[in-house]
Amino acid sequence: MQQITVKELKSRQDAGENIILVDVREDHEREEYNIGGIHHKLGDIQNMDTEALDGFKDKEIVIYCRSGKRSLNACLILESLGFENVVNLEGGVLAWKEEIDN
Repeated sequence: MQQITVKELKSRQDAGENIILVDVREDHEREEYNIGGIHHKLGDIQNMDTEALDGFKDKEIVIYCRSGKRSLNACLILESLGFENVVNLEGGVLAWKEEIDN
């Protein structure tokens, strides 16, 4: 599993790359603040409910959460299910708020 910093992600987005983002936080967290992407909660991934993501098995997917811990867990599970290129967003939304939206 790879890691990406918020600055690296923002730079790639600004360069026009089409990056698949997956937010694994809970509904109320996403309502408070989000940086976009597909919403697919960690609990669903833990229950092996990945049908909504299965079309991305061979594509790079950047997974994020609040701090980077739940997304790390999600990355490990997705890799075990055959996802080939999952990337954890280091520091999650907290780092994004601090380094990008500050």
